[in-house]
This record gives sequence, structure tokens and C-alpha cells, in this order.
Amino acid sequence: MKRLLQILTALLFLMTTTIVIGQNLRFSDPETVISDHFWGDLYANGGNSFFCDTPFTSKGFLLTDGYIYPLADVRSALECGTSRECEQDNRYRQIASDMHNMVPVRSRTKMHRRNVRYEELGSSVAEDECGIRESAQFFEPPARVKGDVARTMAYMVDTYQLPWLGAASVFKSWNRLDPPDDGERTRHRRVAEIQGNENLYVTNPDRMEML
Repeated sequence: MKRLLQILTALLFLMTTTIVIGQNLRFSDPETVISDHFWGDLYANGGNSFFCDTPFTSKGFLLTDGYIYPLADVRSALECGTSRECEQDNRYRQIASDMHNMVPVRSRTKMHRRNVRYEELGSSVAEDECGIRESAQFFEPPARVKGDVARTMAYMVDTYQLPWLGAASVFKSWNRLDPPDDGERTRHRRVAEIQGNENLYVTNPDRMEML
């Protein structure tokens, strides 16, 4: 009986650990997270904008907090209503506070990405100055961050049971073609330290093939 209790206790611990590692359980106030932790901690000393790779020393007028999985699509998936209505939904607030999904972007780029789907558009569509391709409701990120986008998308889909914003096969291809580099791993470790959980698709990219 004592041995059985020890096994059950160990299993319960492992289950609890998996949940803590798997999702954001620490934050549920998006405004505070953005001001105090995203800009105040993660990018306190500046950095580079996500899609355009433009260096910055502080948040300026042309730079804003963006989301790889846009919040408009989160609201649609949760069916929680308008922005104001969703702000009263605890699950939405938790997802909107997840720093693994937050990146610094140009304000103009954030506007262009509303209600778009990620896709491999190919050379028939011209790149802009940042290496972005856009056509109708489709958006192809620069090659250097395709893997970053894919691994964040997998994290959001798996962690919060959200729908893919594009074909899963496209994201899996991007994950293989653009594995985690030192910059992505460094940012991931810092977010994990602040928020208390990891994106397992960054620490183990092969995990995406199981989705």
C-alpha cells in the first residue's frame, strides 16, 4: 500500500509539473504583462523588431507589442464577443497574457496582419523591405523567422486548443527549414524565467511532427 501511494504521488507530481511547464499559469492581466514584463523586463534594454529585424533601444511611436497568433483570432476561436467583452473572460485574459506569443513589431505590420492566414506564397509574390510577402488574406513571414512563427503557432494550438491559422503542413515545413537559433533560444529562456513555463516546441522542435 505504501509503495502504491508513493507511485500515485509521483504520478500526480509529474502531471502537475507538465501543466506548469505547458502553459501560462502566472499571468492573466494583459496590460500589466505588456507594460511591466514585456517592455519592462524582456525588452528593457531594447532589441530587434520581430519581422523586420530593425534594432531599437526603447518602445517608440512606430513600434508596438504584436502577437504571432493575433488576438482577434483568439477572440474568434473562443467566441467570447467583442474586445471589451473578451476582457472579462478569464481564459482569454490568460491567453492574451502569454509572452511566448508576444513580439515587438512595427505598428504598420500589425495592422496588415489582421484576419490573415499564414501561407507559403512563393516567389511569384514580391517581398517588401522586411522580407514579408502578402497576398489577399495570406501572409508569409521572412525566411529567418518562419520557424519561430511555426513553433509559436504549435504552442498556441496545443496549449490552448486553438485552431491553426493556416495549413499545419506549412508550419511543420517551416519548423524543419528554420530550426531554433541562439536568438530564439535566448528569448525563450528569458520568457520562461519571467512567465514560469516553456514552449516545448522550441526546446524540442521534433515534437511538432506529432501534432
